[in-house]
Amino acid sequence: MAATTTTLETRALWPQRLLAGLRHASRSPVFLIATALLIVHFLVALTGPLWVPYEATEMLVGKTYEPPSARHLMGTDNFGRDIFSRVILGERVVLSLALSSAFIAVVFGAAIGILLAYLLGWVDLLAMRVIEIIISIPPLILALLVLGALSPSYILIVLTVAFFYIPRVATVIRAATLDVVTEDFVTIARLRGESAWSIAARELLPNVMISVFVEFSLRTGYAVLFIGGLSFLGFGAPPPSPEWGLMINEGRSYLSAAPWSVLGPSLALASLVIAVSLFTEGLGERLGLSIRRERVG
Repeated sequence: MAATTTTLETRALWPQRLLAGLRHASRSPVFLIATALLIVHFLVALTGPLWVPYEATEMLVGKTYEPPSARHLMGTDNFGRDIFSRVILGERVVLSLALSSAFIAVVFGAAIGILLAYLLGWVDLLAMRVIEIIISIPPLILALLVLGALSPSYILIVLTVAFFYIPRVATVIRAATLDVVTEDFVTIARLRGESAWSIAARELLPNVMISVFVEFSLRTGYAVLFIGGLSFLGFGAPPPSPEWGLMINEGRSYLSAAPWSVLGPSLALASLVIAVSLFTEGLGERLGLSIRRERVG
């Protein structure tokens, strides 16, 4: 009974622990700035289409390569499109792709990691060898092969990025679950005859939910940068999408003549990645979790 009570308390307390971590982290000026910047990015993604002056694909709203002015805050590109409008409308595209990729990776990665920590034995041994093989493959190279062989689309980009992050999430969540799987309440659930899925969902997941949340935040930042890199190389969002990596790729050929065509999306991309990174690092530090850095590509 005591073990079951402990599990119920954990289910109820993990949101409180997360909120306490957020309150503790809010004492840091850097964390507050990162949080404020994230809020701005999300507000722009939600409300941007309501107040931008032009459509993202609307051409010849001004002269080609027109410098920044009161009418075009970030100038225009080689098609006479308003760069400011494209950057603002691209926010929703970038966040949608990144959040979708991170969500899929965390859902499947957490499920795999929890089950492997619970089952152990030859299943865990075999699965970890497969995961190690996938992690050892350079993500960017294989992603370019996949997207180059198939016609790039938003769904394919999301699934490709999620595929590379699932093994990494599974490794982290498995390690966190190994600290819980030997607890008495898990043993009691086994003796009650509960299935592995039931134990994973009802007993183990609430105890690693903080790690899952931090992983989601971390993978979102990585996904923004990874997807931007794919688009910059021409294997991401198809034209005339206002995705920032694609905009940087389109503007780099005219960098000497119109540097503003690259500056706007570059600053937007950098500010989002830095904000997510600082938010995740600050939260993880206050929650006692180490944030493991890794190469994106």
